[in-house]
Amino acid sequence: MNAKLFSQAIIKVLSGFIIVAALLFIPAWSLKYFQAWLFLGVLFVPMLAAGAVMMKKSPRLLKKRLNNKEEQSEQKLVIALSALMFLAAFVSAGLCFRFGKLSFSHMFYTPRL
Repeated sequence: MNAKLFSQAIIKVLSGFIIVAALLFIPAWSLKYFQAWLFLGVLFVPMLAAGAVMMKKSPRLLKKRLNNKEEQSEQKLVIALSALMFLAAFVSAGLCFRFGKLSFSHMFYTPRL
């Protein structure tokens, strides 16, 4: 087992966990947000399992996945826009927990039948 690769993988997973948890729990202003804990488990437990399998079976693949840098400008744009979308989704989920249901229905016209 490559200790440098293992520590790099652990650091990436922990930093991702901390960032996503902060995006969920800070807007919620509570750690008693069961759905956020459930989401973190569903997201990160399989990620840890996949990383462990890659570490054991194919360390080269794990290294490639950890150092994934997009070179095409179109892909960089897609990744940046996706990051903004996820950021907004996590923050709005926390705000919904904190303040109750956020309703945007007043922004859309719904005809009565």
